Amino acid sequence: MNQVNASEDKVTSVVLLGVGGQGILLASEIMARAAMHAGFDVKTNEVHGMAQRGGSVIAQVRYGQKVYSPLIAERTADVLASFEKVEAVRGAHYVKSGGLAVIANTQIIPTTVSSGLCDYPADIDDRLKNAFSNLSLIDAQQKAVELGNVKAANVVLMGGLSVGLDLPLDVWHEGVKTSVKPKFLELNLKAFDEGRAMTIASQSANA
Repeated sequence: MNQVNASEDKVTSVVLLGVGGQGILLASEIMARAAMHAGFDVKTNEVHGMAQRGGSVIAQVRYGQKVYSPLIAERTADVLASFEKVEAVRGAHYVKSGGLAVIANTQIIPTTVSSGLCDYPADIDDRLKNAFSNLSLIDAQQKAVELGNVKAANVVLMGGLSVGLDLPLDVWHEGVKTSVKPKFLELNLKAFDEGRAMTIASQSANA
């Protein structure tokens, strides 16, 4: 995973994708607050769509010394973080050439598939490899289950994503602390750290 570095004149653009119920908006809030704790100007944009019914959800986060717009144009995103595989393929047009893609190794079967109207792509992993040259797959859901709460998968993925961005670890922890409810804080800090650790370990194994 090649790290995306911020500089004085650069704005870092991150697109987060998933379906309703996966905690995309909480994940974007954690990232935005982490960047703010690092001293950056931050702009965010959210498209909920049919989120309540399991439809696509898109969140955009941009940070830098000065950010004028929250909107990310096609082929300009430095990073794509997707909480579901098909959503990653659908959102591939956002990412610039060589941009980083951090994707949960998760398949959510939409109602169109479960009702027999269409098929979930059998070659989804090949499609991901073709779409992204800088790709990291993370078993976020499996790790969240091991931690005792599958809903923490979004924060596991953010831990993995943090490896690819140059924001310091302490500001990520602050982002988690200021975004989740106190009763879930210990779980989510653990989820974040586990996601980060497993991604670093995977990088070392593949080096």
